[in-house]
Amino acid sequence: MPEVEKDRYYAVQLEDGNTFNYGYIGSRATGNEAGDYMVVGPNWKGETPSGIKKVFRSSTQFSLAGYRTQLFGPDDIDNVKKVQAGYEVQPLSAYLGKPAPTPAPKIDFPKIDKDLMKSNFFEYLDFALQFAPPGEDEKDIRAKLAQIGVGAGKTFNFNELPLGHRLEIGLGMKEGDRKVDDYLVSYPKDINGWKLASWFGDRAFFNGNWLLRAAGAKGGIYGNDAVEATYPLTRVDGDGQTLDGGKANYTLTFAKGEYPPVNAFWSVTMYEGKTQLLIENPINRYLINSPMLPNLKKNDDGSLTLYIQKDSPGADKDSNWLPAPDGPIYLVMRLYWPKTEAPSVLPPGEGSWAPPGIKTVAK
Repeated sequence: MPEVEKDRYYAVQLEDGNTFNYGYIGSRATGNEAGDYMVVGPNWKGETPSGIKKVFRSSTQFSLAGYRTQLFGPDDIDNVKKVQAGYEVQPLSAYLGKPAPTPAPKIDFPKIDKDLMKSNFFEYLDFALQFAPPGEDEKDIRAKLAQIGVGAGKTFNFNELPLGHRLEIGLGMKEGDRKVDDYLVSYPKDINGWKLASWFGDRAFFNGNWLLRAAGAKGGIYGNDAVEATYPLTRVDGDGQTLDGGKANYTLTFAKGEYPPVNAFWSVTMYEGKTQLLIENPINRYLINSPMLPNLKKNDDGSLTLYIQKDSPGADKDSNWLPAPDGPIYLVMRLYWPKTEAPSVLPPGEGSWAPPGIKTVAK
């Protein structure tokens, strides 16, 4: 990692095939100074080379590294590119200047499509488990799966089962999916209409709670630990009414000095409710964030009001306009590196800082 100027937030999120965030490199976790770090697989054994600041161990043989580098504004893009050019990844052999080891066998990855879960779920599970040695907290569930022929190196053929067994497994999968959906709704705390929860972490964080892990993966896979980023989300106004840009206008007001408490930055992003995607709009604005504050118009009492609506709120308010689509919408706050001292959003849903509710304004 290169040295990054102290005012710029950056983070490298290390996440494995179990969707465990097994480590962080960056402003919060390791600081902004330069350094070398090593990522190893679950079965790696060896001595840590001199010069390595920390070793991170993935629980699976495949892993992701998600890089985030703060952009202060459009004029800052070249500076961000310079930081990104300093990120370097190399095999351990190259770092040590030694010959590369024998290449790993080529892996024939199954073709993934949108119907995979329905048509070939168990085949893909068998394939994936070979790269994920069982942890102590999952040996029991692995043993149960093995009883029906599911596991690393096995070939589970659903269609060869007796009809009654197939019906039971199908009903079980449907019931499991329902439990995950229910948990997504019931687990987070409701604060002024915003849903707050801690969904992501390492193996110790989940502690065998596979329902929490499944819900987090389904609701927002690859999310950060709450201490790295917290994500308040709402689909309703402060009175619990569904947000719809085609039916009403909305406002979000932060009282003077009561912005989301973060060490890095915060943002409010608009999504279309059905597709969960960003939607084109006349001013190409999809979020309002803290770097934009100098260009936003404050109220007379020092508060800040954001106008969430389909049409322009007027030239005098356009700077604070977050364009909405003509239909259901939802909003997500992103609080990067939330402060731990009061006022704080941490722990999510129990912190001393609460996101203000969305107010409905008649058209």
